[in-house]
Amino acid sequence: MAAAEEHDYEALPETTPLYTHLLAGALAGISEHSIMYPFDFIKTRMQIINPNPQAVYHGITHAIQSIRTTEGAQAMWRGISSMVVGAGPAHALYFATYEHCKEMFGGNIGDEHHFLATGAAGACATVTSDALMNPFDVVKQRMQVHGSTFRSVLACTAHVLRTEGIAAFYVSYPTTLVMNVPFQSVQFPTYEYFRKVLNPSGAYDPVTHIISGGLAGSIAAAVTTPLDVAKTLLQTRGYATDADIRNASGLRAAFRIIYQRNGVAGFFRGMQPRVLAHMPSTAICWTTYEYFKWIIGAQEAERISELESDIRTTARTTADL
Repeated sequence: MAAAEEHDYEALPETTPLYTHLLAGALAGISEHSIMYPFDFIKTRMQIINPNPQAVYHGITHAIQSIRTTEGAQAMWRGISSMVVGAGPAHALYFATYEHCKEMFGGNIGDEHHFLATGAAGACATVTSDALMNPFDVVKQRMQVHGSTFRSVLACTAHVLRTEGIAAFYVSYPTTLVMNVPFQSVQFPTYEYFRKVLNPSGAYDPVTHIISGGLAGSIAAAVTTPLDVAKTLLQTRGYATDADIRNASGLRAAFRIIYQRNGVAGFFRGMQPRVLAHMPSTAICWTTYEYFKWIIGAQEAERISELESDIRTTARTTADL
């Protein structure tokens, strides 16, 4: 395994097939979202404007106590099936696109901090993966709303299609991009920066990935919270009794409604659970992804080493003859 241990897993061999990035990304995405799902559930509840009186929460602790008392602890996992179904393929596409674009933009050259290259690669990854994930995210949030009667992804999907049409699955897509492109453009360079600062050697180090991922996720989540509030309004508008909210058609309308109803403070509703969710979830995502890159890279390097050894042995045998 000596050759495998010396292999730089950060840049997998060119012979590495695409499915390795896809598999590592899918496992990372499912792990990230599944473990921290209850915080995402609470964040959605806290961001909804004019909620049911029973769903008015004064902080995370109060939200957990209220949900457990009135709906049962299992309610905080409602909608997770939609997330799991969508997160696997969406994150597979996400990381594969990121790795390809980072290489293409020169983000793997030398030991420098390539902020523009990694930021641009993160933006490209977001555009492609969100196009796939957005409908699943809409269904997930519809199932998270207080009083939701949907108990399956198919039932919720069929209802939205029947009552609002297919456009409802993408009404928040522009807003999602406006939020996630800055989020990923902040998260990826921040992660790469801290990873290189904390671990200049580039050797596989889970602690470095955990710390770097946590810092990157929390910073990016905090600065993009206003956009996330607007996205939640658009994705849950079908449950609103307020005609103004039900007819909101884009980011500008969402911002106007949020400011009219809650002022500047309304743009930061749910920031605490959002940051608390993204900090560990991003750490989990990057740590899982880097782990599988390391495993795959080591196996690929060992395979190449054995192949080169066989070629040298064959060459010596031929020369002796």
